[in-house]
Amino acid sequence: MTGAGAWDLPPLRAGYAADEALVERRARAAGSADAAERAGEAVIGGVRCLVIEPCGGDARGEMIYLHGGGYRLGSPLAYVDYAQRIADAAGRRIILPFYPLAPEHPFPAALHAVVAVYRGLDDRQSVMVAGDSAGGGLAAALCIVAGRAGEPLAGAVLVSPMLDLTARGKSLDRNAARDLMFSKAAVLDSAQLYLQGHDPCDPLVSALEADPADFPPTLVLTGSAELLLDEAVAFAGRLALADRRVTLHVAPGMGHVWPLLAPETDEAWEAISAIAGFVKALEPVGSEDSV
Repeated sequence: MTGAGAWDLPPLRAGYAADEALVERRARAAGSADAAERAGEAVIGGVRCLVIEPCGGDARGEMIYLHGGGYRLGSPLAYVDYAQRIADAAGRRIILPFYPLAPEHPFPAALHAVVAVYRGLDDRQSVMVAGDSAGGGLAAALCIVAGRAGEPLAGAVLVSPMLDLTARGKSLDRNAARDLMFSKAAVLDSAQLYLQGHDPCDPLVSALEADPADFPPTLVLTGSAELLLDEAVAFAGRLALADRRVTLHVAPGMGHVWPLLAPETDEAWEAISAIAGFVKALEPVGSEDSV
């Protein structure tokens, strides 16, 4: 979907068909087709996307938001209401790509797709990227390749991000009984289907291994009760030690991707407010204070 050159993307690889159980899980997690009626649709960089406009005003820029699902599940159709809350609070047009899923499309197919979306936008200087779970890992990968290509994102928002496909974090076991929406087995299954022999320590799949210099201003949101807590905290700490602009938001008692899965909680609204504040603080006409 996109060329190499300065972007230095790994070549696409052949995958294999998803089994029946995964196909059924995808159908259950895909979201309602009616959701598309509440969003616009566009093909950007050759990739189908849903587009969510903020209510009550013009968008002040664009945010690419990458859905979760362990690189093998999920759909923008399940994100329309959540994306609308972000759009309204942050004043951003939210772009939700239908990126290809594993195992049919292993690494780096999803990365090729999101790079194509980013490069397909007219004005990239103010574009931000966000994502949750595997989408957070994919957002981090986009930051890396865009930064290396000399076209960095304006900012990144990583929600409960999957940043270590080696599954080394102690919170994967420590919080196993508290985070009922996710499991260490799910992380390992995601890694197997997505990587298909690729090195799990590659920064493009495990951003915990990345050079902090590759990242724009970054907001990391994680729940204190979730399995991926340790890698999120460690990642934010690495950026801070390298004097990168980073904010860590830890929601007490919350599990995996709580702003999406527990939308009516106070903690979810606080997360949306944190995202909006981060976005607005990076805008040229906004506050110049540190986030």
